[in-house]
Amino acid sequence: MSGLARKLAVLSAGTAMLATMTAGLLASPAAAASGSTQARASAAHGVPKAAVSVGAPKASPSKSTDCPVKVTFSSKIKVKAYGGRTTVAYRWLRGDGSKSGIKKVTLKGKGVKYVAVKESATFKGGDLKSWNSVQVLAPRKVTSAKGYFTVACGEDKGDGGKEEVVKPRPHRHWTATRVWVDERDCKAVATGRISTSGKRWVRYQWVVNGRVVDRDSVYVNGSRRVQYVIEPGRDLRGQVRLEVVGRGGSSDGSYFRIHCEDHSPKVTASVAAPADYSGTCPVTRTFYGTIRVSDADGPVRYRWIRDGVAGSWETVSFYGHGPQSRTLTDSWKASESGTARRAIEIAGGPTSGTAAAKVTCEAAPRAEGLHLQVHGLADRGRVLQGLPGRQRHHLRRGRDEGQVRPEGQRRDGEVRRARLRLGR
Repeated sequence: MSGLARKLAVLSAGTAMLATMTAGLLASPAAAASGSTQARASAAHGVPKAAVSVGAPKASPSKSTDCPVKVTFSSKIKVKAYGGRTTVAYRWLRGDGSKSGIKKVTLKGKGVKYVAVKESATFKGGDLKSWNSVQVLAPRKVTSAKGYFTVACGEDKGDGGKEEVVKPRPHRHWTATRVWVDERDCKAVATGRISTSGKRWVRYQWVVNGRVVDRDSVYVNGSRRVQYVIEPGRDLRGQVRLEVVGRGGSSDGSYFRIHCEDHSPKVTASVAAPADYSGTCPVTRTFYGTIRVSDADGPVRYRWIRDGVAGSWETVSFYGHGPQSRTLTDSWKASESGTARRAIEIAGGPTSGTAAAKVTCEAAPRAEGLHLQVHGLADRGRVLQGLPGRQRHHLRRGRDEGQVRPEGQRRDGEVRRARLRLGR
């Protein structure tokens, strides 16, 4: 090849390389823009959080009267995953205020997945109505509805009230608790024993039916007894727990049932109405009220409620002891037809039932302008017997408003007749 040919070949190759480089430079901004757009699209369409729902736990058995009994709570967590690995974290919430430890389950892949969860508890005795629920903490925080259960075994059939120190497996520091209850005189005395592996201060709290009612600290050298008195002033039952607060804490509980007898005097009232009345008016009708006491010595204040309107306060006194009663009266003077209602209210106490009485006023009978034809003395006697007493009395006395007057002279064969004109 001649020198001219070689120069032309080199020049052609250089031109081609320059064209390639120029094309590459021109294409680079578009490629970079395309890569950036894809990255933004990927970020915009990132994997969303999984959707979570959880059903209310079911207790098995949900109600038991035989103790000891083991109650198992079960539920399902529904998770809609969008791929990859999804971690589900959950815990149990209990009606006494306590919580279980956090548990975790890892799901793989995408789609709808279910996680079955269970927890069991053993009840030795007592009466309790409580609940459990499931709280999901991840991937979203969701709490289920409450699942209720009932244990009705009467008195605690556990250790019979004997003290028992429960020691866990030995480790560096441990704390144990034990609770028993003495129920008497409308109160429950909860006694707890706190045991430790050495000498130290222990913070603790008492929980009654899920509510913290007392907190304190004690110095424990081996074991220490603590107490809490439940005095509701009424019937109450449930669970009391002793919880050690802080590191190495433990808890224990017992069921209780408080029954309060009311020894205060009972006061009751009742009202009796008179029978319904029909006749002339005005008329007076009397209501009878009775106040009874179970055991009292002193006055009782009361008032009549007349047709819904309260009267003034009055006092009736009782003397001695034992059941007693007093009778009261209240009069109603009716001048026209109507209905009256009465009740008795005890000051600071109950109100009796309402009693009602009815009055129907009727006009007096009238016989004015009545004329009777009387034939002879025999007919006159029969007429007199048929008349009301007052008019018969008038006729017999010969008053102006009731006389037998002759109508004519006696004729042959004719019975003398008389006309009787009756007054009012």
